[in-house]
Amino acid sequence: MKWNEIKVETTSEAVEAVANILMEAGASGVAIEDAKDIENFQSDGFGEIVEAEMITSLNEGAYVKAYFPETIFVPEILPAIKERINKLPDFGLPIGNNEIEVTEVAEKDWATAWKKYYHPVRISRFLTIKPSWEEYQTTDSKEQVITLDPGMAFGTGTHPTTRLTLQALETVLRGGETVLDVGTGSGVLSIAASFLGAKEVVAYDLDEVAVKAAKENMALNPAAKNIQVKANDLLANVDQKADVIVANILADIIIKMLPDAWRLLKSNGTLIVSGIIEAKKQDVMDAMQAQGFMIDQIFQQKDWYALTFKKTEDN
Repeated sequence: MKWNEIKVETTSEAVEAVANILMEAGASGVAIEDAKDIENFQSDGFGEIVEAEMITSLNEGAYVKAYFPETIFVPEILPAIKERINKLPDFGLPIGNNEIEVTEVAEKDWATAWKKYYHPVRISRFLTIKPSWEEYQTTDSKEQVITLDPGMAFGTGTHPTTRLTLQALETVLRGGETVLDVGTGSGVLSIAASFLGAKEVVAYDLDEVAVKAAKENMALNPAAKNIQVKANDLLANVDQKADVIVANILADIIIKMLPDAWRLLKSNGTLIVSGIIEAKKQDVMDAMQAQGFMIDQIFQQKDWYALTFKKTEDN
């Protein structure tokens, strides 16, 4: 079987959004080559070893490569892909050179491409993420290992937004909470919440591809049996009350869901949001204050932020 590769040259800030656009267009897998990957590994403070094969030839920016089976006529879907990528600056995400190439590849090449840069990663003191095809030995009795295959969705833990959100979850969860995960993607945040002691986790995503991928990743982690995965538009029509709501999505979308998040959070509950760049941070802070939330903690890696807010009382 032959495959077509669509390669998008973009910015580090836009990789997850571009990957999501390509997946929703019908890609069977994505691979990301990001100039900031080495910088992220070397600065995470957990002594990760950088494999020689992980070193990218890029000095800046990133490539997002998506693989489409020959049954999908790429020229037909390419205009819609370009249109959606061109709209990302409206959400505060720079798209850089935004050059797109289409090439034909052999099946063996696409099947292993996205595995090249994906190895066990120590995300925080207690969380490590590993792919299913690699062995990993824990170094700490309290270390939790999440098995995750990212081929069908984004959110592997290596991007700053995912790392920051996982670190925020680690500081917030104490055990026994009900957690809502909005825009779950690969399901990594839900799995982490379960491993960190959440009693019940409900994961939502608008994209059916992400829902399917999240369910597959849940199956790789038998300890995460307390997670439900559902297709839904943010928190619309949800009535499940929660101790913690977590959302690693675009800033403008976070602002849109705030009334529902306020409605569903229990008194003294915590809202964790990420996917926020420096230019959008104050917009989110202002919207949170207007809704009634109080800032609790700020997590930062370079130009990316994760923020935690408390619902102190019902107005």
